Amino acid sequence: MRFDLRHVRCFVLLAEELHFSRAAQRAHMTQPAMSRLIRDLEADVGVPLLVRTTRSVELTEAGKAFLADGRAALDRLERAVTNARRTASGEVGVLRIGYMDFAINGRLPEFLSAFSRYRPEIRLELSFIPTLKQQEALLAERIDIGFMIGTFDEPSMASYTFDDNRYVALLPITHPLSNVRTLRLADLADQPFVLGSGENWGAFRNAFFSITHRAGFTPRIVQEASSSEGIFGLVAAGAGVSVYASCVRNLQRRGIVIRDLDDVSEKLFTCAAWATPVRAPAVTVFTDFLLHVWGGA
Repeated sequence: MRFDLRHVRCFVLLAEELHFSRAAQRAHMTQPAMSRLIRDLEADVGVPLLVRTTRSVELTEAGKAFLADGRAALDRLERAVTNARRTASGEVGVLRIGYMDFAINGRLPEFLSAFSRYRPEIRLELSFIPTLKQQEALLAERIDIGFMIGTFDEPSMASYTFDDNRYVALLPITHPLSNVRTLRLADLADQPFVLGSGENWGAFRNAFFSITHRAGFTPRIVQEASSSEGIFGLVAAGAGVSVYASCVRNLQRRGIVIRDLDDVSEKLFTCAAWATPVRAPAVTVFTDFLLHVWGGA
């Protein structure tokens, strides 16, 4: 087909006016120029689209069919142009977001809800991904933003401290230390520990082993779990004690007592990380909201 959008637009105008002179005026061209475009269009389509007389212009049945699809094609093209412009400005788009337990149990739900109200036409695709695997996913461009434990010390990544938690002890409700209001980490030195598995909790374990080392002991791990729910269930069942982030207080867990650790001043930081320079406009909108609206509030 040799005809282009000019031919289709002129035909739609002519179909609306059924008058060459008026249609040509709307198209900002001369009447002979419009007549040539319509003749060329009919030649390319291969059938008459109009019935012309000295006094009137009417659509043939083929012309009516072409008009319906031609209008639809122009509408779709206009939407495509609008969507392209809105995507370029960051008004619409898709963001792939990775998160881990402390983020989703902390401030992340509140933040994502606020962002969705701010930019409802940016779709958020959320995936649970442990910290170390989030870092791999960011480098491989499988996600756009990661909410992970600690900063991502990579030259191509930007990080922002999003949330912080204290370390707390998790004890079975029947544990002798459950009646103590506050504990020292050293009080747990001889206790059996339940921890997240190395595959999914590598970043947390590294931080945790660092503070136990400073407290003068190596934890005796008797059970491992792949998820927070697994950790909570094992502690409630009396398998051992655990150490977790203070965001656990946002959750309701039966059979578990949460106690502060007075001798641990270190915090667990949840950081947002993303690649720089930013390529996707939606990421720019998201990080600007994070840094200047949410972070500045």
